[in-house]
Order: sequence, then C-alpha cells, then structure tokens
Amino acid sequence: MRGDWDWNNWKAQFRNRIQTVEALKEIIQLSPEEERAIKKSEGLYRWAVTPYYASLMDPTDSNCPIRLQALPTVDELMPNMYSDVDPVGDMKYRKTNRIVHKYADRIVMLVTEQCSVYCRHCTRKYHTTDVNGTYFEKQEAESFEEDFKYIAEHPEIRDVLLTGGDPLTYSDDRLEHIISHLRSIPHVEIIRIGTRYPVLLPQRITKEFCEMLEKYHPVWLNTHFNHPKEITEESAKACNLLLKHGVPVQNQSVLLKGINDDLETMKALLHGLLKIRVRPYYLYHCDNVTGVSHFMTPLEKGIEILRGLVGHTTGFAVPTYVVTTINGKIPISLDTIVEYSEKGLTLLSYEGKETFIPYLRPQGAVSSKT
Repeated sequence: MRGDWDWNNWKAQFRNRIQTVEALKEIIQLSPEEERAIKKSEGLYRWAVTPYYASLMDPTDSNCPIRLQALPTVDELMPNMYSDVDPVGDMKYRKTNRIVHKYADRIVMLVTEQCSVYCRHCTRKYHTTDVNGTYFEKQEAESFEEDFKYIAEHPEIRDVLLTGGDPLTYSDDRLEHIISHLRSIPHVEIIRIGTRYPVLLPQRITKEFCEMLEKYHPVWLNTHFNHPKEITEESAKACNLLLKHGVPVQNQSVLLKGINDDLETMKALLHGLLKIRVRPYYLYHCDNVTGVSHFMTPLEKGIEILRGLVGHTTGFAVPTYVVTTINGKIPISLDTIVEYSEKGLTLLSYEGKETFIPYLRPQGAVSSKT
C-alpha cells in the first residue's frame, strides 16, 4: 500500500487516496455488501480514504469502526422520511457565500467542500459528500472579500470557526491568507479551526503549519476522534505538535450506532484522549441528516452513557452531550434534581443517593419568593 512514495508526506497521502474498489481490495477483504454499496453510491455520494486511515481498518471485519466511518453502506442509500440535507440550518443562517451566522457573537466560515476522507456520518454530507450538493451560494473559488467585509462590518463577531469540508485540505499559504486577514480585524478575538486531519491524515500537522498558526494566536483547533482505534502514535504526535506551538486541541465526537454507542468504548476513547492531552469537549447526538440516519441512536443511549461516566471517571473527561438543532446546540444534562423547596435542593448523586443541599444566603438576605 505504501508504494514508492513518501508515506509521511501529507500531499502524497492525499494524492494516493484510495478511491476504487480494486485499490481497496488490495488492503481489505471487501464484503459483497460493501462492494455493492460502493457501486450503488456512484454518481450520488463521494468516497475516498487516505492510505493512513485505511491502514487502521480491520482487513477481515466489515463491522470495523474505521470501515463503517469511511466506506459507503447500503443503509445510507435508504431514505428516512424525517431526515434533511441541512437539519441544523446552515443554509438558513448563511449571510455570504461562506459565512453562517447563527449565534450572535460567533460565525462559521465554510472554507471548502473537500475532505481527505468523506466520513459517512458527516453533518454537512450534502455539502461535502453529495456529488450534486453544496451549501455555497456561489463557487468555492469565489473571492473571500465579501466574507471578510461581512465580518469587518459586524463588530459583535468575536469568534470565527473555519470549517468546511476540511480547511486543512488547503495549503499553508492559502490558510495563512485567510487567518492573517481575520487576525487583522480588531474585534475578532478567537480563531478556531475545525478539522479531522489529526485523525484521518495526521501527517498534515507539520512543524511549518504549526509555526504559521503560532503567529496568529489565540488559535484553537477542534478535531474529531470517534473511536479508540483512531488514537495512534501518529495522531498523538500531531496533537502534541499543535500543543507545543500553543494551539489548544479539543475533541468533538459524534455518538454513532455500532461504532461508539456503548460505555466501555466511549470511556476508552475519552481516557485515550486525555492521555494525549486532548480535551473531550462535545459528544454530539447524531443529526438526522439525509444519508446518515442509520447512525442515529435514541437520546436515552447518550444519557445512559453519561450516567456511566459522571462520577465514575475524571470530571473533565466527560464531554457535554449536545443536540444540534436549527435553533442552536442544546445541552442534554442528567436529571439530577429530585425535589426543590425554599429550604434547598435534593439532588441525586451518580450512585443514585439522594443528597440535600441547603440554600446558603448571605447574612440578612431575604428570599425573593413570597
């Protein structure tokens, strides 16, 4: 699979992505169902896998969590009457070709449609993976000037998230052009990059790239590990390089049926992330995106996993479980309040024990209740 090219060169990895059944069969024993799904998805959904990410696949198990995330299945071709190509309203809140302005003080900038691997569970599957779909109003090659102008004219915007597609598909020079322009806008305090490259193609995280980011701090990076198998020596090295250059790395997982929807797998993932100093940030409930519905679990499954984590592991190992809606993210918290009164709260501990917490008021304070 490594051929006569440099395995550690990210551009060579990208050029040599696996995109045919024949090339895939050289690496894994492709099941008849997988082969049928790939053929049926032609002309509808893109697929591509970096040689690095393919090397993590179990060669004989079609239920391998890496294979399920990267290869088409017949399930994604089955319609779901409640699904939508844009359930979170990116197109509803689009203000320019690239800018999605849903929250008052922060925006999303959709940099590209391209990815190194087209994840089958992508929230923006219509934008990235669908052959005929896009969230762009104009072409991706359109100038960024309109986008920069919008940000400059809206002083309430203090936080910009670059996402896509995957922004790190662009070269360092092209990314620096975008980041440096954002940093020149006085009211932009934080620049964030949403990328799965530390997971799918960690060779992309080079010393040169990290040195470029270091010039424009504060820059944060959110990545997307979904399974312990994805935490490798290479991905750990990529995250460590970012951290060494002052870029905090946070993780946003998606709860995926058959991949990480059990307590032991999730706990192993979260503990593995802490070992490489990546903070578990969000656990997303899988959106009902067209072509993604088969990955969805009941909300109760996420709550069940939270109950198995809270109090049973390090507090900052527990991500915030969120549902993304057209009205924004809604955190799902454990129902710990048993009873409340003017005297205090009765709460349920992680062990199921009731604990009374009295209200503590400053001396002389009076209750606002009458």
